[in-house]
Amino acid sequence: MTRKLNIIGGGMAGSEAAWQAAQAGVEVVIHEMRPRIGTFAHRTGNLAEMVCSNSFRSDDDEQNAVGLLHWEMRQAGGLVMEVADAHRLPAGGALAVDRDPFAEAVTERLRSHPKITVQDAEISEIPSEGHWIVATGPLTSGALAEAIRAETGADQLAFFDAIAPIVHHDSIDMSRAWMQSRYDKGETEAERTAYLNCPMDRETYEAFIDALLAADKAEFHEGETANYFDGCLPIEVMAERGRETLRHGPMKPRGLTDPHNPDVKPHAVVQLRRDNALGTLYNIVGFQTKMKYGAQAAVFRTIPGLEEARFARLGGIHRNTFINSPTLLDDQLRLRSRPNVRFAGQITGVEGYVESAAMGLLAGRLAVSEITGQATAPVPPTTAMGALVTHITGGADAKTFQPMNVNFGLFPPVDLKGGRRNRPARYKAYTDRAKADWTSWLAGKALTDAA
Repeated sequence: MTRKLNIIGGGMAGSEAAWQAAQAGVEVVIHEMRPRIGTFAHRTGNLAEMVCSNSFRSDDDEQNAVGLLHWEMRQAGGLVMEVADAHRLPAGGALAVDRDPFAEAVTERLRSHPKITVQDAEISEIPSEGHWIVATGPLTSGALAEAIRAETGADQLAFFDAIAPIVHHDSIDMSRAWMQSRYDKGETEAERTAYLNCPMDRETYEAFIDALLAADKAEFHEGETANYFDGCLPIEVMAERGRETLRHGPMKPRGLTDPHNPDVKPHAVVQLRRDNALGTLYNIVGFQTKMKYGAQAAVFRTIPGLEEARFARLGGIHRNTFINSPTLLDDQLRLRSRPNVRFAGQITGVEGYVESAAMGLLAGRLAVSEITGQATAPVPPTTAMGALVTHITGGADAKTFQPMNVNFGLFPPVDLKGGRRNRPARYKAYTDRAKADWTSWLAGKALTDAA
């Protein structure tokens, strides 16, 4: 049996899967169609290119499930976390990265690895022989998508994902805006001032909502439907759900004080997060949108401080695809109808950079175990990694399956009473249990050098 692992797709999941396998001594070939065949969202041919946000979200490994996932990946020698830490930007309690140097570093590490080969070619069929991981992400090519549909015998699921705009910092009016992380969170001054804030009074907020609702929106192609992922709703869709929705979501004013007017609490606040190490670009947090470009510029320039904003990138909307994993994959992430093929990343129905990379990490390790003939113990569902894979391979209802971020609701409950007021202790119990179980799993499943 071949000891080579082929990976289709060089995004977060494919990159992490390749690294895990190569570090274990297995020969890896990454098949990445970019830059020979581009997509509308990618700008380069780099591996692990970030096309939407530059944030890996919370880095709190005691009170946040995604922060716990960061911790687990670091413990497993994850490449994505290692490079993210090396290129991190101030972002309060979050882990945000300088996106271009991040992708360049991941690409260099993988292309220079003696066990890894990168082939710039499109794979248009599901291979019937060898060991394969499909990690093509939400922008799977049309030909491969059709092959997956034909193999599974089921229609692909789809939802629409929206991209937030990016603003040039030197076009922001700092006499209106200020720098502050919510509740001054962070251990350093840079962390405590990681976000740029633009305040709104009630009148400005109401006018903003009116403008959002009235703005021209992008049209869908014939046959497409707007089945959005709830964790990434366009702001105008949120506004349509109620005029107060944004003020209690991405525009909530809690934990912020306007130094230009400290005695007046803002009715709403628009936050921007640094998008590159130079601090020349800021993305508008939570402002994914399907407005047309002209409408975006007009509406966003009604935000105090952004009246003269210049946009490095306006928002956009695109169709993401994923498989119905609970019906199609086994607990080893293998396609039931063709077990020589594993799936990993967003195409499995996990949402987010970190979750995608995590499923790549797991798929890579599981593939190595199979290739080298090692016993494979199930990943404990009490861990962040285990909770995710359990959800997508059987824990979710197949009839209502949709992309999911990691969250404590996916974990087996802890026996701790106290309700909402005891939430910090309950979350700490989740993370303590997960860390112990993940450490034990890694010790029992540690991949030795298979070279």
